[in-house]
Amino acid sequence: MGALQQTDSSTTVVQTEPVDEAPIPEKPPRSRVKHGWKAFWLLLVIIAIVVGLAAAKEMRTSRFQAREVSKFAKTLSYELKPGPSDAIHYPGAGPFDLRLGYSSLNEFLLRLLKRDYVISAQTRFSKALMDYTDKGLFVPYAEKIQAGLSITDCRANPLYQYKYPQQLYSSFEAIPPVVVNSLLFIENRFLLDPSQPLANPAVDWPRFGMAAYTQVAKMLHLPGQSAGGSTLATQLEKYRHSPDGLTVSGGEKIRQMISATVRAYQDGPQTLKARQNVVRDYLNSVPLSAVPGHGEVHGMAEGLRVWYGADFNKANETLASDATDPKSMAEKGLALREMLSLMIAQRRPSHYLTKGHDELADLTDSHIRLLAQNGVIDAPFAAAALASKVTYRDWATQPTIQPIETNKGISVARSRLAGLLNRPLYDLDRLDLSATSTLQGELQTQATAYLKRLADPAYAAEIGLMGERLLTPTSTTQVRYSFTLFELTPDGSRVRVQTDSTDQPFDINEGSKLELGSTAKMRVLTTYLQIIAELHDKYGEMSVPDLKKVEIPEQDRLSRWVVDYLIQNKDHSLQPMLGAALDRKYSASPGEAFFTGGGLHTFNNFRKEDNGRNPTLRDALRESINLPFIRLMRDLVRYTTYSGPNNRAELLKDDRDPRRQEYLASFADREGTSFLLKFWKKYKNKDTQARLETFLDSMRPTPIRLAAVHRYLLPQASQQSFNTFVRSHLTGEKSSIDKEKLTDERLERLYLAYGPGTYDLPDQGFIAKVHPLDLWLMGYLLTHPDATFKDIVKASQFERQEVYSWLFKSRHKGARDIRIRTILEIEAFLDIHQRWQQVGYPFDHLVPSLATAIGSSGDRPAALAELIGTILNDGVRMPTLRIDSLHFAANTPYETKLINDPDVGKRVMPSEVAKAMREALSQVVDAGTAKRVAGSFITPDGKPLAMGGKTGTGDNRIEAIGSGGRILSSKSINRTATFVFYIGDTHFGTLTAFVPGRSAEAFKFTSALPVQVLKGMAPILTPYLQPGSHTECLPVEVARR
Repeated sequence: MGALQQTDSSTTVVQTEPVDEAPIPEKPPRSRVKHGWKAFWLLLVIIAIVVGLAAAKEMRTSRFQAREVSKFAKTLSYELKPGPSDAIHYPGAGPFDLRLGYSSLNEFLLRLLKRDYVISAQTRFSKALMDYTDKGLFVPYAEKIQAGLSITDCRANPLYQYKYPQQLYSSFEAIPPVVVNSLLFIENRFLLDPSQPLANPAVDWPRFGMAAYTQVAKMLHLPGQSAGGSTLATQLEKYRHSPDGLTVSGGEKIRQMISATVRAYQDGPQTLKARQNVVRDYLNSVPLSAVPGHGEVHGMAEGLRVWYGADFNKANETLASDATDPKSMAEKGLALREMLSLMIAQRRPSHYLTKGHDELADLTDSHIRLLAQNGVIDAPFAAAALASKVTYRDWATQPTIQPIETNKGISVARSRLAGLLNRPLYDLDRLDLSATSTLQGELQTQATAYLKRLADPAYAAEIGLMGERLLTPTSTTQVRYSFTLFELTPDGSRVRVQTDSTDQPFDINEGSKLELGSTAKMRVLTTYLQIIAELHDKYGEMSVPDLKKVEIPEQDRLSRWVVDYLIQNKDHSLQPMLGAALDRKYSASPGEAFFTGGGLHTFNNFRKEDNGRNPTLRDALRESINLPFIRLMRDLVRYTTYSGPNNRAELLKDDRDPRRQEYLASFADREGTSFLLKFWKKYKNKDTQARLETFLDSMRPTPIRLAAVHRYLLPQASQQSFNTFVRSHLTGEKSSIDKEKLTDERLERLYLAYGPGTYDLPDQGFIAKVHPLDLWLMGYLLTHPDATFKDIVKASQFERQEVYSWLFKSRHKGARDIRIRTILEIEAFLDIHQRWQQVGYPFDHLVPSLATAIGSSGDRPAALAELIGTILNDGVRMPTLRIDSLHFAANTPYETKLINDPDVGKRVMPSEVAKAMREALSQVVDAGTAKRVAGSFITPDGKPLAMGGKTGTGDNRIEAIGSGGRILSSKSINRTATFVFYIGDTHFGTLTAFVPGRSAEAFKFTSALPVQVLKGMAPILTPYLQPGSHTECLPVEVARR
């Protein structure tokens, strides 16, 4: 102890000395440091070995990922619920997502919502799936091996079905083993190893390691070939869901691998079935370039057919056969070579399948040898395959397009869908979409067959189509028939039948502009009764003394009649007044010349016996007499001019009134703006060519009129361009005299006579017989195609005054009066056109001529049907419905259902007017031009269904007119005969007979033909027209408001 204490004391003493040597006793021995590092490294090695062993075991068994990923995949769920989804992510621009329409769903839904559809049900993603897709990963679900457009009728029966791909392996078991083994040998050898039930098909570890090594070697510029690490599962993800079907980065590859992994385990940890489906799906969908006239090629079935002209089913039967005779072996060898070559070609299909045929053949040979060396195929099989040679399809002699069986109703439904979704028919057919049409499929089929059978002379005679003003036995094959039938339902007019006898793409009902003759009288009479109803509203409550004080312009016969009627009759209610209006009489004499369309014109009745009559309007409609309606149309024009809204009667009063100048200036500005707006409406949303066609369509071309138009619109155009324009728009003129007059010399004179500055805008318009502001606007839009209406108003300030400058002049009163009458008639027809559009007239303008009363402005059968449907519905215009529901992506995460939610009907005429029109139209059937169909449609108890309609015949011709109105030549363009009708309380439609082209010259049939054809359809139609039968259609799901 003493020594220890001494030591302590000595230690205490030396505390004042330097302490540098004090730590020396604490330094650990070298042996301890060395052993510590050894322990650390040993621990790292042990950890590495454990991790390596665990990783090796996981690579071999996939047990951990199978357990954890399958648990995670179960959380990635979705559910279909009513209404629009608030939890959904639409996929990106992957090729298959684009083709099936999933990527475009948001665009589709926005378009459909704007077109009166509502989302009735849509999937909702779980929170986990929303988070998963937020990271850009692909949604795991059982993807469809086949999809396409499906259309059903109103009874849910199939109308049209397009399946893509059209041929495929429906299951893994359907694939010949040699095809499976060859694919696996080339692409993914251990994919179906049965000893690894939990294997992850997204990763082939040896292949992945080799790919990783080659990428590193490439970065270090080491020699060697690059190796791909993609498995079949990741390749599926790539060409289905990656943008453009490409792997453009390492991040994209990781996205494919993660997505493929989760997809593999979505049904649980056992993956053998999922791996088998990978093989099946790959063979059904692998991209194999594209072919002109066919489009994209996907899958072995389509690849064999399109590239080699081979039969998919036969090839599979051959490869599955055990036959060893020389012929069978040769067929098996060729089938194997074709299959193998497509498997190899997928690496660079656009090269190997077009320009690289020899390279592809060499690669196929080498793979056949490898298959034999590795025991995938035996030596005789390999020899047969090596001896074979593929033959590429000759697309010129073996077109790849397969005809699609269709008819007019299906064509219209597909076109309607294509318009709704803004997709061409090729893309539409490949969408994962089911649609419910309003068509009655059974009735559609029967009606189509009936119309086609009318080409048989014997059957046509049996139906009663032979005779005067009908057909002859030699003419039946040249007549085309078109038929539509609508059903009036609470939310719209549903198209139940739309067909014709040709199945050609051109649709007479909706795609035509035809002169349908006297059917226009129905429009004229409707407008007349609407005006009478408006005048009743204006004067009906006035007392007799007040009525006697009403000042009415002398030219306004309609207002004069209404006021006189109210003075003379105690009952001022509207219905009897409309009846009296129908009993007004108009002369049928053709002896009067009418100033209309800028000149004097005469008109004729169909039957000369009517010329001396003075029929009521009711009689004139029933018997379709022309001249009373020409005179009625003149009264409508005069009413519009002198007493209608924005009437111009003040313009024709005292020239010496000092207020006239100010009034006319104000009038010119206001009216000019108003008319510019009307003209602008017919041009907006059209390109320059369509605008020019619309403008020219509204005028009757002559060399002088075309010269005035061209020199105003295109003042810098050359003489040659001018000549071409004038001649091209006079095509069809037969007159040799006119052709002689239209020499180069005459065209040169016209070119100079109407050049810039020669005439002012009002004169140029007068010469062209168009409204000057219409002419100016067309010229302005040619140089300012993107102008807004605000720009147009600002730019036209001078022109609006200039157009009405003639109002301020006092000289040449006679010439001025002619111009006034021409301009006022044009403006009156603009107002009448607005009235017609409100009840469904389909075109942008009317020809400003009284001949419009007998059909010169053209019409469409479908538009006439809409008008008679409005009349049947008590004056409420209902939307026309063709597609009731759409169902996108059924049984997928993107499933969406939509149903019709049309706008409520709009009243466009008083119910009293509709009732009066129905009564007048019923007489056409009971005792008029359609009487042959009377009593044809009856109820089971023997009572006839109420029926009415209007007939019309259009003989559309190009006529050359000489001096004095003499017809120099007349050439038929087409001939039409139409019957627009209603049957019962809910059905209406049209039937049209149509002969196109020069062959129409030989036909003389009238509207008696479609009436007789409809009568012949009675046995087919009657069962579907019974009250309460709803055309035998299923109830429609209605949107909840």
